[in-house]
Amino acid sequence: MKKDILKLTDEELIKEFQDNNNAQAFEILAKRYKDPLVNFIYRFLGDKETAIDIAQDALLRFYLNKDAYKSFAKFSTWIYTIAGNLAKNELKRRRRRQLFSINSAKDDEQDFDIKDVQNPNPDILADAVIKNKFIQKALMKLNPIYREAVILRDIQDLPYEEIAKILNLSIGTVKSRINRGRAILQKYLKSIYKEN
Repeated sequence: MKKDILKLTDEELIKEFQDNNNAQAFEILAKRYKDPLVNFIYRFLGDKETAIDIAQDALLRFYLNKDAYKSFAKFSTWIYTIAGNLAKNELKRRRRRQLFSINSAKDDEQDFDIKDVQNPNPDILADAVIKNKFIQKALMKLNPIYREAVILRDIQDLPYEEIAKILNLSIGTVKSRINRGRAILQKYLKSIYKEN
């Protein structure tokens, strides 16, 4: 009896896509990773539209280069590496054009990781939106090397080992960047709260 494709692991799905060119396997992986990738890139760049474009570009590159994936790494490591590299390239492009601003997050942008709550209290929801804006504003002030590590750990909830593979760094360096980034972020958040 054939295994239900929806129950396959990421690695089993990519193998199915590589070996049998099964478009459904690709679609399932794309659906699993689209929102987490958009959230990761949005948190890194602070721009919702660009985050959506880059996530789509990462998934397109995955589709076109499916055979580049090797089974010795987790699929999530591979796709986050692609998305992270594309986001870093966008950041470099912005700096070259001198269009980048640490305040590029727009007030009308939505957060991608607010948890669904049945019948949320409007006060709680409003408070969560305000806190999210403070966090995003502080994240955009962080140096990108710290920002990326903090986002992968604290927002995407990835293990240190996977972050080390994505960033191509030692686990010690990853932990150091996360701790340093958190400390700086905490200072920024305190000053942002005082401003508002």
